[in-house]
Amino acid sequence: MRGIEYRGLLKADGPIVIAARRENAGFSELVQVRDRNGEVKLGRVVDLSEQAVAIQLFSDTSGITIHDAWVEYLEKPLQFRVGDDIIGRIFNGLGEPIDGYPAIFSSDLRDINGQPINPSARVYPRDFIQTGISAIDGMNTLIRGQKLPIFSSNGLPHNKLAAQIVRQAQVRGQDSQFAIVFAGMGIKYDVARYFISEFENSGVLSRVVMFLSLADSPSIERLVTPRTALPAAEYLAYEKNMQVLVVLTDMTNYCEALREVSAARNEVPSRKGYPGYLYSDLASIYERAGKIEGCSGSITQLPILSMPNDDISHPIPDLTGYITEGQIVLERDMSQRGIYPPIAGLPSLSRLMKDGIGEGMTREDHRDLAAQLFSAYAYVKSVRDLAAIIGEEEVSERDKLFLAFGERFEREFLAQGERENRTIEQTLDIGWKVLSVLPREELLRIPESLLNKYLPAAQSPDGGERS
Repeated sequence: MRGIEYRGLLKADGPIVIAARRENAGFSELVQVRDRNGEVKLGRVVDLSEQAVAIQLFSDTSGITIHDAWVEYLEKPLQFRVGDDIIGRIFNGLGEPIDGYPAIFSSDLRDINGQPINPSARVYPRDFIQTGISAIDGMNTLIRGQKLPIFSSNGLPHNKLAAQIVRQAQVRGQDSQFAIVFAGMGIKYDVARYFISEFENSGVLSRVVMFLSLADSPSIERLVTPRTALPAAEYLAYEKNMQVLVVLTDMTNYCEALREVSAARNEVPSRKGYPGYLYSDLASIYERAGKIEGCSGSITQLPILSMPNDDISHPIPDLTGYITEGQIVLERDMSQRGIYPPIAGLPSLSRLMKDGIGEGMTREDHRDLAAQLFSAYAYVKSVRDLAAIIGEEEVSERDKLFLAFGERFEREFLAQGERENRTIEQTLDIGWKVLSVLPREELLRIPESLLNKYLPAAQSPDGGERS
């Protein structure tokens, strides 16, 4: 049964149509626009004034004429139906099943706009998540409930890294269920197939909820996709007490769609043409991660964004870095030298790392060892810059030791196989092993007690493996 329909539009411009203001029109509610042939297009209200309503369609405006269109306000927002059987399913960006199976059988509908977590109900994240990747576990530790983006560029293996994290991530010492919510925005079909096959081959597909808005889908759908995925994550985390890892790729495509819609609405542009509300818009997505009091579940976010022209100061990574608790930065130079994963040692950062490592969580030497590795590798960078000017043979013997350390650090600690899953103990032992290249008097950031306990084993012929 149809509701009240209003005939005629004031204007149609790209994915935006303008209709006369009606009493039953509300912000963000769903709207159906019917053309003269009876075809119905779904949209939502994105702006209101005293005289007009701006409606953003989830498809193009072909076939719609100003005088022969009919508009029906559905008086409800876009919702996603949640239930136990959403796991293992694939949906489009609007939450409609595209895997050939029936719709979700549930009466539980969730507003995709969601609600922010009450700050007083938040629990500070402290639980270490082991990804099996030394560059992350040892230097930029991921914490349960954290939002830790991957800053990458075109051609770098960010998708491969994200798939490896999904396959290997675990909370040590806890028998808790893991689920993955994957949201792809504007991604190519081969990228979507890669993730599906990786999840399937590794046996985690039965724990994955996928939302795919492919590159040939309407760009407007990209704006809805992450907000459709988050109610699924919140349902699994806060009602089913699961540990949920949310992968959002590619946030750059999302921001490009936001800029496109902003231009269509004739809004005043900000940096590089992006709308001035880009920061708050991104925050409305990122801030829906975390842990809440009285619930054992959690949402950990892993947004992936490709930096245009490898520019980390671009508005998208720049604003993302302000909102999230650190970043994993992939470096093109390391990738060209055959190092996987090409995680840059110095620009990468986990702001919550200090609260999730140490005795009782990882190992007593973790914090001091990581600080020493950072310090030594930072000096390696300055020595390499000097050697590029005067020649490597002209640097001091001390600096040559640091150059040797830098090479081993990149080839043994940072680099590892795509299928190699290291425990945190193995990661820390490798860290001691590469540090053993340096004289003991250079290890100023590690207490003597830890040097006496761990350094002799690292200098032994077996490479420092500990039982």
